[in-house]
Amino acid sequence: MKTFTKDPQAVLDYKFDWAALTNGTGTSDWLQASETITSYAITADTGLTVDSSSITDAGTSVTVWLSSGSEGNSYMVSCTITTSQGRTDERSIVIDVEQR
Repeated sequence: MKTFTKDPQAVLDYKFDWAALTNGTGTSDWLQASETITSYAITADTGLTVDSSSITDAGTSVTVWLSSGSEGNSYMVSCTITTSQGRTDERSIVIDVEQR
């Protein structure tokens, strides 16, 4: 699980990418050829605010904008998707809030 650090006052975007080869961190694409994300749900621990979210990168990623959080706390954010082929998956990240 990836961990990111944000300032309590920062409003930042985070990407959940299911086409792993496009960001250079994976060994194979999770989505099949022409398969796209058709729906998604974002959940975040209490104390972190989900300002907005959308399907991005031609339907292969979900980008979420997060704000708030209390200094010294860690928050889990999860994204569950459904694809055009009816498959589902969930990925999570951790946001550590620190004064920067």
